Amino acid sequence: MFDTLAAATGEAAEATAWGMGAGSFVALAMIVVLLIMVWAGAPRIIAGILDQRIAGIRKQLDEAKSLRAEAEKLRDEYAKKAREADTEAAALRAQAERQAEEIVEKAKTDAAALIERHKAIASEKIASAERAAVEELRAKVATAAAAAARELIAEKHGEAADRKLADQIIGSI
Repeated sequence: MFDTLAAATGEAAEATAWGMGAGSFVALAMIVVLLIMVWAGAPRIIAGILDQRIAGIRKQLDEAKSLRAEAEKLRDEYAKKAREADTEAAALRAQAERQAEEIVEKAKTDAAALIERHKAIASEKIASAERAAVEELRAKVATAAAAAARELIAEKHGEAADRKLADQIIGSI
């Protein structure tokens, strides 16, 4: 049949053996190779290789899932730690601010008390100095008065007046 088609189209006829052309021999050789492969267990070997690859891929997927789960767990843990650290830092900052305010208030109170103590000490020193000055002035005035009285008595009283005064004092005793 192919011979008549080839002759009709003007092409050269294809060589055949046992009634089969080159394409038929290729097909027959392919069938023989496939039969030998089936007989030798190639599908089983290929299936085993594919099963091993599938198992390897599944193992890798399982490892990837476990690694992902572990990574998510670590991420969540670190996020929690970061939140706790932020909370702790905020608490420490608030505590430090409270302590700073307390220290400032205590310093103001201490400074006011110190100023009052210094004022009291200064007032006491001033009062002491005033008292000392008054005492000194009184002593000088007393000394001056005694000296003035001595001079006056010495000028106005003579020996006779002194005897008369002494007699009066002795008589009153």
